[in-house]
Amino acid sequence: MVIGFAICSIVAAIFLLIGISTWKSKEPVGFFTFVKRPDVSDTRRYNHAVSVLWIAAAMILELAGVPFLFLEQNSPLSIVIILAVVIMVLAMMIVYTRIEAKYKI
Repeated sequence: MVIGFAICSIVAAIFLLIGISTWKSKEPVGFFTFVKRPDVSDTRRYNHAVSVLWIAAAMILELAGVPFLFLEQNSPLSIVIILAVVIMVLAMMIVYTRIEAKYKI
């Protein structure tokens, strides 16, 4: 199950890089693919809020991957971890829509 942990770590690293680049961005960043960037009232605060969202998701994903190191191959508990990650992604979308509503012009 080391492969499961490695995959979680790689995706968490990508999320972290997205969070860092979002923090440094000078123009409003998009969150969903193929969606026009929103017009926001305060670009800096909006980008920082989205950045915190990505960094928090990276940390949660990394922590969710740790149990893969201790599970046996084909363990039914791996389904619980996968469902937790799906819930995390849904929560990210909900939090982003709230961030967008707060800063949208």
